Amino acid sequence: MKIKVAATQMACSWDRAANLTRAEEMVREAAAQGAQVVLLQELFETPYFCVDEKYEFLELATPISKNPAVQWGRSLAAELGIVLPISIFERANNALFNSVVMIDADGSILGTYRKTHIPDGPGYSEKFYFNPGDTGFRVFDTRFGRIGTLICWDQWFPEAARIMALQGADLILYPTAIGSSPNRTDTHALAHWQTVMQGHAAANIIPVVASNRIGSEQGETNGLRFFGSSFICDHKGQLVQTASEDISEVLVQEIDFGAATKYRLGWNLFRDRRPSTYRKILSLEGTEPKN
Repeated sequence: MKIKVAATQMACSWDRAANLTRAEEMVREAAAQGAQVVLLQELFETPYFCVDEKYEFLELATPISKNPAVQWGRSLAAELGIVLPISIFERANNALFNSVVMIDADGSILGTYRKTHIPDGPGYSEKFYFNPGDTGFRVFDTRFGRIGTLICWDQWFPEAARIMALQGADLILYPTAIGSSPNRTDTHALAHWQTVMQGHAAANIIPVVASNRIGSEQGETNGLRFFGSSFICDHKGQLVQTASEDISEVLVQEIDFGAATKYRLGWNLFRDRRPSTYRKILSLEGTEPKN
């Protein structure tokens, strides 16, 4: 099975309607080029509010059923016949999550993934806003294959990508918001950021798509420059398309799930796994788990 996937990147403002309008332009551009799965960046409805810790930003969270980006995404996915994951700040009663709602090509919601790994550091104060995700890692049966999604900080953890591979993912998506350290303009982590996800693709023999935001965003105490560089890599971990650091772009690439599956089976990596020998990974310090 061959499909076309798209990665997008854009800058975001506090005009939520304008952000949706710009996102729609990019989605339509991707669909016009034949994309059947289109990835938007993390939390694209607003600037990356986690740059500061502000109680009023907690009010940005909405239930999935009331989130305007989800309703917009459902309508657009159905119209264009595309799979369209939507990253949102989700409120579920008294819990708040950084979530992706997976929307299928008929506009139906297949389910939600809630970000598992929550960072906490200067300029990236996500633990102030988000509960740790409770959905576990999920792969969704879409019209265009079995698709798994992780979110930003999840991308540094090979265990998450491996679990999706074990669940039969044809493709792994990473919506992202990452850039410089606070109040600095260098983007020294860019190559590391790309390389780690290329490693997930190569180790699991699964194509990977990552979408990151662009632009400089200044909070009250911290400022970040997001480094874009969204990309698509093949099942061998090779970059096949990469965006710039600072320009809104749409990348569209055909990928061949059949070729990836054949290559994966031929390498026998999953045949030769020894799960019973990996028990120490269940502990924090690399010792045998106590239970």
